Amino acid sequence: MHDWSSPQSFLVTSISAPRVLLDGRLAGPATVVVDDGVVAEVLDGASPEADITLDRGVLTPGLVDIQTNGCFGVDFITASEQDWHLVSDRLPSTGVTAFQPTYITAPMQTLLSGLDRAGAVIDSLRGAQAMGVHLEGPFLSPQRPGVHDPQYLVDPTPDRIDAVLATLAAEHTRDLVTMVTLAPELEGGLEAVRRLAGAGIRVSLGHTDALAAQVLAAADAGATLITHIFNAQRPLNHREPGVPGAALYDARFTCGLIADLHHVAPEICTLVWRAAAGRVALVTDAIAAAGMPPGEYELSGIKVFLGEDGVPRDAAGVIGGSALTLDRAIRNLVGIGLDEASVLSAATRVPADALGRPDLGRIAPGTRADLAWFDDGYRPLRTWVAGRSVFEAGSGAQAPNGPHRLAREHQPA
Repeated sequence: MHDWSSPQSFLVTSISAPRVLLDGRLAGPATVVVDDGVVAEVLDGASPEADITLDRGVLTPGLVDIQTNGCFGVDFITASEQDWHLVSDRLPSTGVTAFQPTYITAPMQTLLSGLDRAGAVIDSLRGAQAMGVHLEGPFLSPQRPGVHDPQYLVDPTPDRIDAVLATLAAEHTRDLVTMVTLAPELEGGLEAVRRLAGAGIRVSLGHTDALAAQVLAAADAGATLITHIFNAQRPLNHREPGVPGAALYDARFTCGLIADLHHVAPEICTLVWRAAAGRVALVTDAIAAAGMPPGEYELSGIKVFLGEDGVPRDAAGVIGGSALTLDRAIRNLVGIGLDEASVLSAATRVPADALGRPDLGRIAPGTRADLAWFDDGYRPLRTWVAGRSVFEAGSGAQAPNGPHRLAREHQPA
């Protein structure tokens, strides 16, 4: 991975803004001083000597997406070197500066080959930076497969977990796997949680038919996240809380939420927000269709069609990921009346913390100077990665805004 603390050809830069997201609240005006790619200090007030003066909108940490299968026509599991660079260069147009590429269920050899290709390229990315790879499968329940191909779902046996852990020591994939989604009720599930968590891999529960008691047992074993809450999991019931009930009850869990307002209705988004205040991480679960026009795309070899309603579905009509971008998720939730600062935190600090990355997702001395400037309607205007300007609206790299991307998007007041 990149060593952002090593000397680089960065100049000291200061950016003043009328509103800045600091410590989970919108404050300002303030001036952010960047030195060699990290935030050196944050000053009260708009410094008249600032190198860059933002006259409107809000300056936030760069957005952090910890679950994305692909975008801009690229499916990560089969991505070429050119594909990786394309995504890295274009994601900042959505305000994203750090992302965790996700590989869904496939034969183990396909997953391992995908890891080899990723390991060979991600250190050279110029734009948004990859944080590591999330394996969403194949250790998932055949009772809750979603769009995952059931023929490749397997139990997390010791030898299969050995194969995952071996990637942590391999030359090209060292420390590359940062998160695994699994179903804890499968044979060997809890032991897999213990081994993965013990190796420093974040364990998320998803595509699972687990009872609430099994979810809590997985938390005891080291699981800390829930993959796309309410989707592809045993539902909430007043007598059996299921996966969502246990996740909302137990503060050890960070809850991933796909806020396209299709996967989870606006009313339920609001309930999740209230019940799990401060521990909701906005995710896109985006596929290759994100940022692209309606048509046919692939998700780990599965044909998925993006319709005019902006929702990708397989041939059986099952939703397969999303065409969401993280900036649009912010606009959606602000548009239904949720607090702006908490929504922004859910796309920055909360997901960064969920992966144990205190250097990301916040504007504070010592953190990587990943910054995003949004207009008052939360559309990206400019993005910096480690102090380098990597996107500027109007420069030719425009944020995707395809027709009917999300039919239910609520515009901010």
